[in-house]
Amino acid sequence: QVQLVESGGGSVQAGGSLRLSCTASGYIPGYIPYMGWFRQAPGKEREGVAAISTNSDTTAYADSVKGRFTISQDNAKNTVFLQMNSLQPEDSAMFYCAASFRYGTWSSPLEAAKYAYWGQGTQVTVSS
Repeated sequence: QVQLVESGGGSVQAGGSLRLSCTASGYIPGYIPYMGWFRQAPGKEREGVAAISTNSDTTAYADSVKGRFTISQDNAKNTVFLQMNSLQPEDSAMFYCAASFRYGTWSSPLEAAKYAYWGQGTQVTVSS
């Protein structure tokens, strides 16, 4: 069973930065085609923020975070990162790490339905 554990959330002021980490375990390397980060604010739907192909480092970003967030990975450590810069109050949300279905294809990688495994989430709060 794939397990995902997020860390790195916290509270920052507007304009600040945070780096989220997600460590995966319980699967054979190469089993997961891509990983993603999602966020959900109270009263809002879960939103895909960024995704990365585990085989090619191809990335995808939501328009709302392009130029501010960067997704990266350390395959040797089965860890995916989300570097978040220039944070704004509207970025405040619970952030979730997710792993795709085993045979998932790189199409619409920011859609939650493409992901089979989810972490518990880490809270990000940005104050003005």
